[in-house]
Parts: sequence; structure tokens; C-alpha cells
Amino acid sequence: MKRKGTGVLYALLFAAAAVLFIILLRILWEYVPRAAVRYALLAVCGGIVFLAVLGVFLQRWQIARFADEVCETLDAAILGRQPENFHPYEDSLTAKVQGKLMQYYDIMHEDRVQSQQDKETLQSLVSDISHQVKTPVANIKLYADILQKPQLTEEKRAAFLHTMEAQINKLDFLMQSLIKMSRLETGTFVLHPVEAKLSDTIAQAMSLVWAKAEQKGITLSARCDSEITVQHDTKWTAEAIGNLLDNAVKYTPPGGSVTVTVQPWQFYTRIDVTDTGIGIPEEHYNDVFQRFYRAQEVAAEEGVGLGLYLANGIITRQKGYISVKSKIGQGTTFSVYLLS
Repeated sequence: MKRKGTGVLYALLFAAAAVLFIILLRILWEYVPRAAVRYALLAVCGGIVFLAVLGVFLQRWQIARFADEVCETLDAAILGRQPENFHPYEDSLTAKVQGKLMQYYDIMHEDRVQSQQDKETLQSLVSDISHQVKTPVANIKLYADILQKPQLTEEKRAAFLHTMEAQINKLDFLMQSLIKMSRLETGTFVLHPVEAKLSDTIAQAMSLVWAKAEQKGITLSARCDSEITVQHDTKWTAEAIGNLLDNAVKYTPPGGSVTVTVQPWQFYTRIDVTDTGIGIPEEHYNDVFQRFYRAQEVAAEEGVGLGLYLANGIITRQKGYISVKSKIGQGTTFSVYLLS
């Protein structure tokens, strides 16, 4: 319908031009006596009419070309490929429209990729949670069935109750860790940074592992100037450092040592957590910060592989970062960098 209407419009324009040209001829032949002047004016008027018609055709061709190239850009964006007639560096209306369309395509493509990644993350998270929860729940059900047997002695009943309590504590720890992890994953992890003394935060972190270190005979010490202050969330930063300390105590043999050292730098304040533990292979430096990662050689140790993941997430959300350096059999240093 639009093409038919456009054709009718052009036919009317040509008809109007022809009528005007005929009227012009009549006026020239009636009112201009000299033939040379008459033909000169006729040529000028004819040229004007020709240029006008040519301009209409040229405009029509430019509009058609513009529409085709815009449609090609849209088709390419829908199919996820580069347009064939793409002019990113031209200073033209077509190039501007194409550029905007491709920007919109890039945004939509990133949104689709992010949506797919979020979906995969959620599926992986649900799978990880079900796998981690399954074992302690199965153990609790098993011990509950055993405890119902009447022939069970009081001594064995007490032992099973103690084991069952340990499984419940493990499940509680796991659920608390999963809640923190889910808040981290969904972006609902709210931090409230304030200018506060690092020595207080480190003392709070050390209190979380003091009993465990003492039980293993591990020396726990800290070197931090009481005047050093940093903008940080004291509660969550203490938990992050506490997770690093817990990891250090867990993988340090009895009689070893764990030391916290604070060094102010120009732009960052560095907090080193150094142990004399078993060490981490260099190829696994990045792996240890992945959720639920457990090295094969420490699979027998207590834990679910969330401590370092949470610590890294907490520090990263305060515009800091954590690095690791280790030697097998000699120990590991986790360095936390917080903006000064």
C-alpha cells in the first residue's frame, strides 16, 4: 500500500511538472519576441525542471538505500553477526543510526549473556547446596534411627548423641556459610565502611580462632600499630581475616605458628596472614578462592571450601584484593590489601 501510494505521488509530481513546463513554453512564445532569448530561457527552465526531477529521484534512492542498510543492520543484529554494509567511521546519518543500533545490540547481547550466566550460576548453586547438605542430613537420620533401638547401651547412646550433635553443628555451620554465600552471589551483601583501627578488627578476627589454635598448640601472634586506621566494615572485615586465620590454623601442623602483620603503604594497607603450614601449589593459587574448592590432599580436613571464597568476596566489595604466596612444606602468606 505504501509503495502504491508513493508511485501515485510521483506520477502527480511529474504531471504537475509537465503542466508547468507547457505553461512556461506558452508564456515564452507569446511574450518573448527574440528567439535566442526565448531558447535561452527555455534551456534554463528546462535545466531547473530536470535538476528538480533528478533531485527527487536522488532523494528517493538515498532514502531507499538508507532503509535497506538500516534493515540489514537490524537483520544482522537479530542473527548476531556483523552487518555487511556497516560504515562505523563515516560522518553520515546512516552511520549514526547503524552505530546506535549496534550499541543497542551489544547491550542486549551482554544482557542475554549475563542472564545465561546467572541461570547457570543459580543451577550450580542449587546443585552445590544439595550436595553439601545431603551428607550431614543423611548422618543425622542414620543416628536418629540407631538411637531409637532399645538394646543400645547408655555409653553408646551418649557417643551417638555426641556424634549427632557434631553433625548438627556442621549442618548449622554449613547453612550459615551458604546464607552468606547466597547474599554475596545475589548482591544483597551490604557493607558499612567506617574509619576504624585495624588493630581492633584483627583482635576480633583472632578471637574467632584462638581456641582452635590453642588446642593444636599453634602460636598465634599479631604485629599492628594501634594508630593505623583504614576505611572498612569492621564486622565483615574481621570475618574475612578470621576465615584466613581459620584456614591457616587448619592446615598448620601442631606446634606451628600463625602471624598477622600490618604494613601501611601509600595507597593500600597490607595485612599479611602467614602460617608455617603445608603450603599451596602455585597452580592452585586461583582455585583456592573458588566456592566449594577442596584440594585432594586436604579432603579429610573439616570444612566445606567457602572460607576463602567469602573472604575474597568481602574484601573485593571494599575495593581491595587478596593475593597468595606459598611454598610447599614451608607455609603460606595470604595478603589482604585495603585502600588506605
